[in-house]
Amino acid sequence: MIKKLNKIVKIILLIALLSLALLSGIFIYAYKITNKDVDKIINYTPDISTEILDRNGNRLAYIFKKRHRLYATYNEIPVYIIEGLIATEDTKFFEHKGVNPDAILRAVLKDIKAGHMVEGGSTITQQLIKNTMLSNKKKLARKLKEVILALKLENKLTKEQILERYLNEIAYGNNYLGVKTAAEGYFRKPLSDLTLKESAILVGLPNAPSYYNPLRHYDRALKRADHILRRLRNLGWITQSEYKEAKAERPKVYKTTLTQNVAPYIVDEVVRRLKKKFKDIKTGGYKIYTTIDLQKEKIAKDAINYGLDNTLKMIGEDRNKTDLNGAMVVVENKTGDILAMVGGVDYKKSSYNRATMTKRQPGSAFKPFVYQRALDLGYNPATKLTDLSRTFSYVENGKTITWTPQNYEKDFKGFIPLREALVHSRNLATINLVDDIGLDKIIDKLELLDVKNIPHNLSISLGNLALSPYKVAQIYTVFSNGGHMIAPRLISKIVSKQNSVIYETKPKEIANFTKPQQAYLMTSILEDVIKRGTGKNARVKGIELAGKTGTTNNYVDAWFCGYSPTITTIVWYGRDRYKSIGKKMTGGRVAAPAFAYFYRNLLKLEPNLKRKFDVPKGVKVGYIDGKKELYTDISPLPKGGVAKDEFEENVRETNEDNSTNSKVENVENIDNSENINSNSDNINNSTDNSTNSENVEVLF
Repeated sequence: MIKKLNKIVKIILLIALLSLALLSGIFIYAYKITNKDVDKIINYTPDISTEILDRNGNRLAYIFKKRHRLYATYNEIPVYIIEGLIATEDTKFFEHKGVNPDAILRAVLKDIKAGHMVEGGSTITQQLIKNTMLSNKKKLARKLKEVILALKLENKLTKEQILERYLNEIAYGNNYLGVKTAAEGYFRKPLSDLTLKESAILVGLPNAPSYYNPLRHYDRALKRADHILRRLRNLGWITQSEYKEAKAERPKVYKTTLTQNVAPYIVDEVVRRLKKKFKDIKTGGYKIYTTIDLQKEKIAKDAINYGLDNTLKMIGEDRNKTDLNGAMVVVENKTGDILAMVGGVDYKKSSYNRATMTKRQPGSAFKPFVYQRALDLGYNPATKLTDLSRTFSYVENGKTITWTPQNYEKDFKGFIPLREALVHSRNLATINLVDDIGLDKIIDKLELLDVKNIPHNLSISLGNLALSPYKVAQIYTVFSNGGHMIAPRLISKIVSKQNSVIYETKPKEIANFTKPQQAYLMTSILEDVIKRGTGKNARVKGIELAGKTGTTNNYVDAWFCGYSPTITTIVWYGRDRYKSIGKKMTGGRVAAPAFAYFYRNLLKLEPNLKRKFDVPKGVKVGYIDGKKELYTDISPLPKGGVAKDEFEENVRETNEDNSTNSKVENVENIDNSENINSNSDNINNSTDNSTNSENVEVLF
């Protein structure tokens, strides 16, 4: 009997030893093959949301791939959150080596009593592993791997590094990943500004994010937070007074959109431009600084809506039913920085960016480039142009086509100064000007504008080419930037999650299209467009503005393109289906009011904004036919014109001669006073002669 018993004991011991050896072997094997899994946590590279900012550091939006996560370093995380987490989840966190035997024993006893696994006894380290790599299913194999990984991880990382990874990995509900994301989302605060109660609410969320979501279950979230506060008090980690004060607090909770996107057209454009260069643009945790000024962006958005409402009243359409749309681009003259960009009146209805993606005919808004070429070839603003109707013939695709253009007013002036032709947007004068200069000379210069598909026929006179508002903003810097064209710039720099600048742009200079003094001649003409021409609705009191209207056939497109001494602004309205806006809906009536709205409100925002154009050296003042006119060495006054000094000298001499003659006449009148009565009979006759001479002068 004893021999049998000894034999059984030996067998049991052998089995036990074999089992222990087998388990040890399995453990050692598992320990060796989990290196890659540990490396994933050691070299922790989670997807982090990218933040897009304006030029002043104000947030435009967050962009991310699946879920929103902001990363917080350990030093950013408040001590209340660290202590609250340890107090409720793993009190001996700073004492154990990744696994807490006491917690495991308690869990095993509860599991045996329940007949199935109800408690895991996991440490924070184990929870990090589970959240990062393993499933939530309570299986023995998973638990074994979890224990092995926890032991290895504790040998590779500090406790602080483990906590940092944990608090950035766990979910806080509302699609927020990480404690920093949750703090900003629920409380709209940086971590450093959280109160003790707010910290306790966040600590309680990961246990059951949906159940304790403060947006849906506020009182439940507070109750959970109070439990955490009691635990902290009982451990002596907060005082009784701190506990009472925090327990009484009822923090305000916000429903914050994930992206927090306040400028969607700009954000889309940024992503579109960078997604090829940065494959991880939505997950790399970048800070993208744009050139946008958020305050000016709001003014531009309001201006586009103002212009839309104004136009809808004129054409009698309902805002909710109309397909009329608009766009605006605002650029800083000297740098090309895009300060504002509105791609449409309602992003929710259409995300299509009409500022950059649509191409429409600018119509007469393109005329200044033709006239600038004329000025650079020696024409002067006072040079007379032919404003007469002509029929032109040209061959296209083997067919002879005749073209008889007309002025908008259906009339002609005969001969008209170049300045007046552009101020009043005379089509015939423009077409005849191009014909006189020669199409080749015009086209050669226009190619410097970096514009594609310029038509090689006279229709270029009337803006018969397709351009986006963004592109028009670029080419208008020819005038606003003193003859030097500069490319609009939207992105200034990109900062990595390690806080180093990895991408930076500088203003891109394109071409010296003309000289500063020549560009100023055009500015003076475009000022008159606003003062007394087709752009009168763009006038703003207290600031010098220059610009040009543009209207295409059948009122399909309405433009106003202009600038102040520091800022260029392009406004466009039209229907996406290329239909007429409405009868007589010109650029001056539709787009110019939005332009004026923008500058009126810009002056309120920046009352010290520069208000007068600088006059470059080389611009001179002269007179022709008694009218003041500007000229340069390249664009001299026409025959009969005189410089200002000469004109004023002539006026002085004339006044002196008149004064001398007047004195002589007075002496003669005194000497002949006795003859006055005798000559009275001639007064009526003299009056008749005076009337006749005035009539002759007027007729002349």
